Amino acid sequence: MAAYDAGLRLFGENRVQEFAGKVDAMRHLSGAEWHMIGHLQSNKASKAAELFSGIDSLDSLHLAEKLNGAGAKLNRRLPVLIEINLGGESAKTGVAPGSPELESLLQAGSRMPHLEIRGLMTIPPFTEDLQQARPYFRRLRELRDEIAARQLSGVGMQVLSMGMSHDFEVAIEEGSTCVRVGTAIFGERSKP
Repeated sequence: MAAYDAGLRLFGENRVQEFAGKVDAMRHLSGAEWHMIGHLQSNKASKAAELFSGIDSLDSLHLAEKLNGAGAKLNRRLPVLIEINLGGESAKTGVAPGSPELESLLQAGSRMPHLEIRGLMTIPPFTEDLQQARPYFRRLRELRDEIAARQLSGVGMQVLSMGMSHDFEVAIEEGSTCVRVGTAIFGERSKP
């Protein structure tokens, strides 16, 4: 509530169930948008489409199909970002750049009327040396530019979501249009 009172209007949440428990207390916040920024399992796609203004972690064609179906049932168009796993880390979700899965998602944009592909998202491998994150941010910007140049039907590339509390300055220098700085604002998450 303090962040909203200070002017913040775009909020991210990592877990569907956690936000479901908060949503009723937040509905009255005029102009607030709530985005799913964590990994989304396809069995939670319908609930996520009900709760969130956008999904910033689309990582498979199967999930896209589930979200598109949920959007159809809700009679709404759901903004999404495709999550790109630039570091090839097995512990992180996202599609690899240049992969058949990414191409499938891009091609699906024209046949999924209830999804609005708005851009890309990435989380690079963690490093204390911020300059080591720079090539990942630069690569995502270049990938965004390559996709945008193709002018694919149903695919927009307005949003470049990259950078978190510890590296957002470098991400902004490399072209980020959206940063995820929850830890800097709200502090570390408490362990369950």
